[in-house]
Amino acid sequence: MDMESILEKTETEEILQDNLEHTLFSWSKQAGISPIAVRNAEGVYLFDYDGKRYIDFSSGLMNVNIGHGNQRITDAVVRQMQEVSYVTPSCVTKARGELGKQLARICPGDLNKAFFTLCGATSIENGIKLARLFTGRHKILTRYQSYHGSSAGAMTASGDPRKLPVDAQQAPNFVHFDLPYLFRWEYGEDALLKESVSSLERIIAYEGPGNIAAILLEGESGSSGCLKYPVGYLKAVRALCDRHGILLIMDEVMSGFGRTGKWFGFENHGIIPDMIAMAKGLTCGYLPFGCLMVSDRIAAKYDDQVLPLGLTYSAHPVSCAAALETLKIYEDEGLIANAAAMGRYVDAQVEELKKKHPSIGDWRNTGLLGCLELVRNKTTKEPMAPFNANPAEMAVMNKVAAKIRELGMYTFVRWSYIFIAPPLCVTKEQIDEGLAIVSDAIAIADAHVTA
Repeated sequence: MDMESILEKTETEEILQDNLEHTLFSWSKQAGISPIAVRNAEGVYLFDYDGKRYIDFSSGLMNVNIGHGNQRITDAVVRQMQEVSYVTPSCVTKARGELGKQLARICPGDLNKAFFTLCGATSIENGIKLARLFTGRHKILTRYQSYHGSSAGAMTASGDPRKLPVDAQQAPNFVHFDLPYLFRWEYGEDALLKESVSSLERIIAYEGPGNIAAILLEGESGSSGCLKYPVGYLKAVRALCDRHGILLIMDEVMSGFGRTGKWFGFENHGIIPDMIAMAKGLTCGYLPFGCLMVSDRIAAKYDDQVLPLGLTYSAHPVSCAAALETLKIYEDEGLIANAAAMGRYVDAQVEELKKKHPSIGDWRNTGLLGCLELVRNKTTKEPMAPFNANPAEMAVMNKVAAKIRELGMYTFVRWSYIFIAPPLCVTKEQIDEGLAIVSDAIAIADAHVTA
């Protein structure tokens, strides 16, 4: 090994030591972890300090939709900071007004007013608060298998088991309902829709429709496993909301901004919500930022009343500039159409993988928001790792995840799920590269299939 290689290795070790000794890591025990020390990133690739390349098949945390290292964002941010880096939210900037105007253009219906936040969780928190203020009601209905953020209200709204350790800290007046998904439903797709809607109708009746401020749902399911809505379900939910005066909030933090082949995930279902919570793809992680898009009907109430929402960094001019340039990149580079086309290509390639790998039980995907579910038995559909698996139950999937990383891929592996959600700029050749790695890793799981 030459001297340059030795120095590089030493630099990697020093970086890891500083991070492990002096920072805390999300959703992880702190001892024994081995994060990738990322030196730089470009397009769909990450590079570590040893020069190893990783293809990013989960777009970071499903947020880097435009790909890594796009210098148009850098330039837009620098230009804004050269003018003004921060103003109080009671002042305005050109970037703020232009961004609000562009978001109103791409949002359907009368969703024309933007309240700018800091992230997905703060978009959700303010959506919940505004729904209660507008309706004068207190209950929020959400799905068990969902994730809306890690702040107190957003985490309580979530049905994700990550909230269980902090159950004692949960916020009041959230009601969860179950929504099965087709792969694990035994009675046919028509019956699934009927039972899902009937179940929600019963919960609304039990909780009292006059008490329910909003129903909060993801535009398309993300980290819970890309669980599909029964066809027609969101239209039925919209009708129930209209009937009972309940607001419909769509969480588009992960499924928004082209990820599903449309601007927003709910557009695959032919509905228009009352509010949209946004973040992630709004700036693609280049800067922290979020937005709550609000209908004119809701906003009009506060023409002559105080809007009791506020954040020190709301409408931060530098983040607004980054978001505005991000929206231009989506359109200039045709990324939303590419997401739809590449999603169809992934679908076709996964069909071929299914023939090769007996452990692939199900594939669920919309655009480039996809998830493989691995099973031990295709007849019983026993998962390779159960819901909320403990460490011992993750033995096989941990080996699969380790192989994926060894072969040069970064992606999200959770329970029996392998997520396939590359940046929207991905090409067919890069998809082939990534799926080849996934295929090699899944061979480990195939050895544990019983039938």
